[in-house]
Amino acid sequence: MRLALGLVVVTAALEFPLPAHAARALPTISFSGYSWTVKASSGQVGPGPNEFSSSKNNVWVDRNGYLHLRINFSKGKWYCAEIASQRSLGYGTYRFTLGSAVSNLDPNVVLGLFTWDDDPAYNDREIDLEFSRWGNAADPTNGQYVVQPWSGTGNLQRTTVGANVPSNQSFSWSPGQVAFASSNGSTASWLYTGIDVPPPGNEKTHLNLWLYRGRPPSNGRAAEVVIRSFSFVPAL
Repeated sequence: MRLALGLVVVTAALEFPLPAHAARALPTISFSGYSWTVKASSGQVGPGPNEFSSSKNNVWVDRNGYLHLRINFSKGKWYCAEIASQRSLGYGTYRFTLGSAVSNLDPNVVLGLFTWDDDPAYNDREIDLEFSRWGNAADPTNGQYVVQPWSGTGNLQRTTVGANVPSNQSFSWSPGQVAFASSNGSTASWLYTGIDVPPPGNEKTHLNLWLYRGRPPSNGRAAEVVIRSFSFVPAL
């Protein structure tokens, strides 16, 4: 779950595994030279909780090689989108080039770019770039950098990302620190050197677009984000 404290939003772990009743063979896609598993569920699962669809109406790669993640309304339900890399990458720089402005996302929509390990050790090795106003349209900030657990002192930093596109969002993970950066005309950054930097394990890279607390978009419209590319440079 996620809890709002004033204008600051704290975040709990995101869930990719499906509960037993929702388990199924999941499709894969190719994006930026990596293979990714597309999330699907037959009921509400985390984060949110939400319904997730592997339909090409929700997840697809276009002729330019750009990834599209879309939240849409179908057969009486809102469906969200998520993919996860099939490889663990470990220490290094994770860079996401966005082809959509995150400044105009509906307040109930969340874009997540993060690492996640199904093993709960080290807080699931979750490192997050997240873009949302968490249901608060008046929040002047629209993004955050997080090293889990969010409740740790100094583990979360809110930021504001402008409307320029393309924009580059990244984090560089190395022993004892995570360096976050956003660049889209102006640059924001944050260096985390706290006690919760995880060691590498079996974490995967995830990209998702979902609804805060499962609430429909406040404007009643489908939401879509384009990610032009993902790249990874191993730490030396």
